[in-house]
Amino acid sequence: MVERRLPRVDRTKFSVANLHDPPDEPEFWRSKSHTERLEAIEISRMAVYGYDPATTRLHRVLEVIQLSQS
Repeated sequence: MVERRLPRVDRTKFSVANLHDPPDEPEFWRSKSHTERLEAIEISRMAVYGYDPATTRLHRVLEVIQLSQS
């Protein structure tokens, strides 16, 4: 089983800006590779929904139905 380390947040890299200033994020993300962008999305997903290795697989769905006699 592969153990996965959770990403850590470097809190020294945060800055405060005015909401009326033009955002600099588009240029930042354009400078990143596709892999780095996907990794950032995965880190955000894990931060919001958590990471549990036991639930990383897809769940099987089983439905039992009663067949009608025709």
